[in-house]
Amino acid sequence: MQLRRRALQTALAAALATGLLAGTAGTAHAVVTLTTGHVDVLDVDYDGTNLILSVLDDNGGSPVERAPSDVIIEVPASAKVPVSGSGPWAFLGNGGYAWILDQSPIGGQIWAGWNTTEIANNALKNNKVTFKLASVTGPAGGGFSVYGVDSFGDPIKLFDSGDGTPDYLDVPRNTHAHYNWGFDKAGTYTVKFEVTAKRADNTNVTTGEKTFTFVVVP
Repeated sequence: MQLRRRALQTALAAALATGLLAGTAGTAHAVVTLTTGHVDVLDVDYDGTNLILSVLDDNGGSPVERAPSDVIIEVPASAKVPVSGSGPWAFLGNGGYAWILDQSPIGGQIWAGWNTTEIANNALKNNKVTFKLASVTGPAGGGFSVYGVDSFGDPIKLFDSGDGTPDYLDVPRNTHAHYNWGFDKAGTYTVKFEVTAKRADNTNVTTGEKTFTFVVVP
């Protein structure tokens, strides 16, 4: 337990230092570590001109939209589960284990999702946005994935850094969804997402790449 605690403290300290330096020169940001409860990791809004990508923290009295650079998402040791690592599940895990934030709520863990419900009808062409997993940096041998499970118990991969990035996913407006977020090894992951769309007048709009930090506890 002491080793696990020290590992977490070290990882959080490193991630915190990175986060505090992530803003503009001379500007320090208060970094918040989220450990449990409902969090829409990819919360997309459109204000009529700009597409905005935030982290929606739904753990207080009212939801709070946070800049991704101001957030560390902790994946606890309790999220470590055995995985087969073979067949359709070969993408998930390292050494027979993976850390998974489940698509259903589990006490003591983040319930991670995404949200496009604040985008007005017909504000964007085809009423959709495109999620782009731009890059993932993590521990050696540590892949990142987001996936669902079909009625036969087989995975439906939405994002998988193990077979290369970028990955793309079209998401309709007015979507609020939860899937499984998988991490192959303990450590700190830097995950970059970008959301793009076309406005109703056919011009392109983008959030730009945003950096999300996950700390996976051994």
